Amino acid sequence: MKSVFARPDKFKIFIKRIADEIDQIGIDSIGIVSIVSVFMGAVLTLQVAINFEAPYIPQYLIGLSARDTMILEFSSTVICLILAGKVGSNIASEIGTMRITEQIDALEIMGINSANYLILPKMIAALLTFPFLNLLSIILGIFGGYLIAYFTGVIMTHDYLYGLIYAFVPFYVAYSLIKICVFSFIITSVSSFYGYYTSGGALEVGESSTKAVVYSIILILMFNLILTQLLLT
Repeated sequence: MKSVFARPDKFKIFIKRIADEIDQIGIDSIGIVSIVSVFMGAVLTLQVAINFEAPYIPQYLIGLSARDTMILEFSSTVICLILAGKVGSNIASEIGTMRITEQIDALEIMGINSANYLILPKMIAALLTFPFLNLLSIILGIFGGYLIAYFTGVIMTHDYLYGLIYAFVPFYVAYSLIKICVFSFIITSVSSFYGYYTSGGALEVGESSTKAVVYSIILILMFNLILTQLLLT
């Protein structure tokens, strides 16, 4: 970590590296995040509506449940579990391949801090883009719930929209953003660690990628519990 957070040698190259990583880590993840969020928002609304059939339960609680579930848990934790598989495995395999092909050794021979050059731009790119993916997921998940309400009639759309604004707690959004920032650091740091210390050949690169995903998921779930305890209780 000390090597990673060292002062970059050339800021012009460093900024370009960050821009490239934003494209690879953030923009390339918009598609999967959007698709998953829309369908999960729709399924979540449908499931809650089916279980809220009692006449004494207000229908707007369906919209409220969909909203809070998307904000508090799905758009931060579940999305990061998905990104741990997509982004984490890509980072570990990329750096691992550079290690076994001696590209990292070549950087160090040229006097370049390889950890700083390769890893820090990925961390910064993730910290910049993951919060936007989080907000996008929340919006699309809520929109997916609206679509299922509109096309199936399981809940009146005006009840759904009223539930979205009923008893809204703005801190929940801040809580979700805090979590996803922590999770983004976990994904990039763990994946970079396993990729950076890969040794052997192509088989070991695959093993490093698998370990990166598994341990990232475990740490995400652990810190999800810790942050929830610290921030919401």
